[in-house]
Amino acid sequence: MSGPSPFATWWATYALATGIVSVGLDPAGYEVLSRIALALACAAWLVAAAGLAQRTHGGWRAETPAALTAVAAAAVLGTGFSAAGLQTLAEALLALAVLLWAVLLTVEAEGRRGTVFLRCVATQGLAVLGATLAAADSAAWLAHAALVLFWLGLALYCFALFRFQPRQVEEGRGDHWLAAGALAVSSLAGAQLLDADSARLYLWNEENSATLRTTTVTLLVLALIACVALLLAELFWPRHHYDVRRWATVFAAAVTAAAALAVAAALDVPWLGVAGEALLWIAVAAWLGCTAWALASARHARVRSRGRR
Repeated sequence: MSGPSPFATWWATYALATGIVSVGLDPAGYEVLSRIALALACAAWLVAAAGLAQRTHGGWRAETPAALTAVAAAAVLGTGFSAAGLQTLAEALLALAVLLWAVLLTVEAEGRRGTVFLRCVATQGLAVLGATLAAADSAAWLAHAALVLFWLGLALYCFALFRFQPRQVEEGRGDHWLAAGALAVSSLAGAQLLDADSARLYLWNEENSATLRTTTVTLLVLALIACVALLLAELFWPRHHYDVRRWATVFAAAVTAAAALAVAAALDVPWLGVAGEALLWIAVAAWLGCTAWALASARHARVRSRGRR
């Protein structure tokens, strides 16, 4: 069996991190920057998809983390396209992502690293896109389907948390941040479900709305606590070498900011929106830093390769 491809993994994780930065920038009012990030994420996703498509049937088990990341990225891209008014393209990405998700959900994932949370991330990504399209298309059935995915995603998170090895907080190379990112994308899904409700659709009764609000806010609080805890862990156990899994850290920071902005809008909490925008710029700085780190690492690798000849 062939091992996982760093090529596909890099492009898939880059697409996911960059796509969620785009999703966060749009509601904050930075439309041009959002569209630039969306274009970069789309290009990266196409490269990752092409790389994954070249894999043989026997190599798909090893590629499950990258493939699940590509599914989550497709859902995030669809959310970005929906915000840009391209609903047909967003719907096509939802259909493709659901198909791939259904296939990959039953594939056993190996290891106990942060990648165990990818099933939750992919599932909640579909919930986010489903809720977004439900609001855009006034489709109640899609909102209810997204709600099912939302609760399924939380169940998958609990399952992943049971499998996750706590030592990864000390030893992980970036993907351990998915423990926080999965909570944040779940909160984002809840906020989008709340925002999809309207007098026209009347999706949730008072009891259901209260439960969804409480769950969404709780998830956001837990995501923030997890981010602080993981940041402190990075200070105690610094990682000095670049790793492709570090893009999961950028994703966690960006999706937490996007979730804060979405919850602020859904629940009409202005101060949370201010905090969300501050978190967004921290995430943008992390994206820029990780990009520079990746380029410097690639350049160093080329220099070493030439020196060995």
